[in-house]
Amino acid sequence: MFVDEARISVHGGDGGDGCVSFRREKFVPKGGPDGGDGGHGGSVVLVADPELNTLLAFRYQPIYKGERGRHGEGALRTGKSGADLEVKVPVGTVVFDEDRAVVLADFAEPGERFVAAQGGRGGRGNARFTSATNRAPRRHDPGEEGQTRVLHLELKLLADVGLVGFPNAGKSTLLSRISAAKPKIADYPFTTLAPMLGVARLDDDRALVVADIPGLIEGAHAGAGLGDRFLRHVERCRVLLHLVDPLTTERSPGAAIDAIDQELALYSERLAGKPQILVLTKKDALQDDAVIADARAEAKRRGRPLHVVSAVTGEGLPDLLRAAAAAVAGLDAA
Repeated sequence: MFVDEARISVHGGDGGDGCVSFRREKFVPKGGPDGGDGGHGGSVVLVADPELNTLLAFRYQPIYKGERGRHGEGALRTGKSGADLEVKVPVGTVVFDEDRAVVLADFAEPGERFVAAQGGRGGRGNARFTSATNRAPRRHDPGEEGQTRVLHLELKLLADVGLVGFPNAGKSTLLSRISAAKPKIADYPFTTLAPMLGVARLDDDRALVVADIPGLIEGAHAGAGLGDRFLRHVERCRVLLHLVDPLTTERSPGAAIDAIDQELALYSERLAGKPQILVLTKKDALQDDAVIADARAEAKRRGRPLHVVSAVTGEGLPDLLRAAAAAVAGLDAA
């Protein structure tokens, strides 16, 4: 099950109390104060793990708490500090505050860490308060409470290439052909209900991570269809393959391209500015070459490359993958 949003509560462990104690030993008159400090509370630390790809675990366990520090003891013994609690999250997770107004962390690389809730400091024992004028202090500090936060987690898939287009444009079929991914494929809209990743291997040294998201419709930026719930995943993709269905009678290739471009722009200027490669799909079923000519004219007018492919026969796919890899490499070199 793919889950890309979660709300969690994190609590740093409380610090241990300082100890009030006096040394009492035979033959040691006036031993003096020897109360030790309390241990620090453990923190809750989020860690990016490349082996995770969903926030599902947080649906079943939404509360995380660091270990409490132990209290100080006599003979100047400091209490043991509480252990930090490491919570693994997928790479691509964005951490927001409770109001979703501030981004606290953005995990873009494996192994990145973020202290989500700081543990409380341990209190001072009475030995810390000894002075020339107060030789037997009975004062001590209680341990500080650990930090408590409510956090919102959002997962944005990391991929080299993102597939966008209207429902039934052939995105899932293309992904299944160029990678080992097995998305559900059917002839009705919104067959794809959740984003899916696949790895398209060009050769032994080069591979592309490709993300397929549910089909977009007009008004997607405002939540129509599956809407902006999944548009966030495209923000992480470096290059977009904009798939156009030549068989639909609802709109021309130019109108289809304009509609999706508008949805991307209304959602995010950054998203609209990503490099795009236009892909006319289903060539094996296309009977009218005029549609291809129309699509080439639209691509030329926009200054974008166009590839005509068939995911069923494999025609045009090697050239498309090479073009996508070149576009990604161009961004790396920039």
